[in-house]
Amino acid sequence: MTERWTPDSWRGKPIQQAPAYPDAQALEGVERQLAGFPPLVFAGEARKLKRQLAKVAAGEAFLLQGGDCAESFAEHSADNIRDFFRVFLQMAVVLTFAGGSPVVKVGRVAGQFAKPRSADMEAVNGVELPSYRGDIINDIEFTPEARIPDPRRQLMAYRQSAATLNLIRAFATGGYANLENVHSWTLGFVKDAQQSSRYREIADRISETLDFMRAIGIDPEVHPEMRVTDFYTSHEALLLGFEQAMTRVDSTTGDWYDTSGHMVWIGDRTRQADHAHVEFLRGVKNPIGLKCGPSLTADGLLRLMEMLDPANEPGRLTLICRFGADKVFDHLPALVRAVKREGRTVVWSCDPMHGNTVKAGSGYKTRPFDKIMQEVRNFFAVHQAEGTHAGGVHLEMTGKNVTECTGGARALTDADLSDRYHTYCDPRLNAEQALEIAFLTAELIKRERQGRVRPKTEAAE
Repeated sequence: MTERWTPDSWRGKPIQQAPAYPDAQALEGVERQLAGFPPLVFAGEARKLKRQLAKVAAGEAFLLQGGDCAESFAEHSADNIRDFFRVFLQMAVVLTFAGGSPVVKVGRVAGQFAKPRSADMEAVNGVELPSYRGDIINDIEFTPEARIPDPRRQLMAYRQSAATLNLIRAFATGGYANLENVHSWTLGFVKDAQQSSRYREIADRISETLDFMRAIGIDPEVHPEMRVTDFYTSHEALLLGFEQAMTRVDSTTGDWYDTSGHMVWIGDRTRQADHAHVEFLRGVKNPIGLKCGPSLTADGLLRLMEMLDPANEPGRLTLICRFGADKVFDHLPALVRAVKREGRTVVWSCDPMHGNTVKAGSGYKTRPFDKIMQEVRNFFAVHQAEGTHAGGVHLEMTGKNVTECTGGARALTDADLSDRYHTYCDPRLNAEQALEIAFLTAELIKRERQGRVRPKTEAAE
């Protein structure tokens, strides 16, 4: 692409999913204020994540990306952040220990406030109002006043993101993530669950290993990799005025970085090649994601890749595939073959959530757990058939004891959804279901790794 990029060049392009703010002057004032705020993340951290994602693309690590569908102001609390972090650590331990793979940990957190919607308006009991677009834009309360986009909410989102990041950094580096605490990460409400029993077996083995290592002189206090962890943040870069305000020049390289999160992605509804979101994301140096849904063709994907990653830089681009369990074999192979044919280096990640959303008979939006599991299996099967690397999973999940996705080890039914249906937007996996996904994925990773070494063994024989 020959057009010159600037942080505001997106404003000259068509745009989808943009809220209509009634007070342009107030919006401009908020964006100017945000532009003077400290960065939420640093360019060096984003570069470190890119290096780790390059290892994922090479088949040397696995990406675990997950978190809330949409963060909310009302549910922001230290306990909720801690519980999410705990289950995330459990999942990473399962993937690392049972799957035999290093794990790159990226949360949908500290910035996942804006949500694309399928319609501009929504109706309840015959009353029609503008759709809820996430707490950074308007309020979920179904009143005319609450649904007016308010730019001041961006300041609230920034402050909540900063507070969340502060606590997560403390958890990741202050001792909470120490492997010696592996037994204490289990959440109380899943202690008696089947997956927790499997997790305890792994935790016991890790504890035995740590005892052995300490006995031969290797102590976690001396080796920081055993007591701290790298944890990165990500969100959909949907509200471009906010993202532009958080975009800064890195003093060490002179490059532009979006400092609202380590990794940002383009959604399936906003990936038009000549539109604003692609224009903005092509210019920042962060690792970026691209959601790939059923309507994306192989030629369309290659065009987007040329725009977003013209240098074919390892770790730059993660393709987040969201087809639905029954459509993976119809759409994914063609994309994989095109990318492989062009010699492109990408991270292939599976989002098994968004293509499997259904409306239950009870009226609740839900996601059947067996469909989620099947999409993950099908994703791995395609990559095994094509000789490529299934690099990650991208999940909507929470550490709370919710009943939003049917199925799983406790066999939640439609009738159970009303019990603890707390999501502000889409249904999320609870901690037990998320851990179950981790065990399944670990088995698939192990099989993939064994499949990669088998041909060499046969050749040697």
